[in-house]
Amino acid sequence: MKREENGFNASSGSWLLSFVLGGLIGAALALLVAPRSGRQTREQIRDLAEDVKEKAGTYYDKAKDQISTVMQKGADLLEQKKTELETRVSGVKEAYRAATGSKTADASKEEGAG
Repeated sequence: MKREENGFNASSGSWLLSFVLGGLIGAALALLVAPRSGRQTREQIRDLAEDVKEKAGTYYDKAKDQISTVMQKGADLLEQKKTELETRVSGVKEAYRAATGSKTADASKEEGAG
């Protein structure tokens, strides 16, 4: 199963996270060096922290949903392959029994005739 098929692409998620974190760090630094009163700076930092918390929660929820989807698809594929394997093993067992049963029956006929 390819990453593109299931819609999950780890590299784009890493890129997005890096971009968001870089922007937030830049914004925090801009707040710290901006000429404002201590109270105003603390309020801005508090607001920024709330925004970061919300964005991180949203990113976490999206990642969790994608992982759940991938895990479910993997479980479904595993179950499908397990069923296919069980069917093939059963067929091989039946073919083996048929092959060994026919040889045994032929040998019994030869012994009875001989």
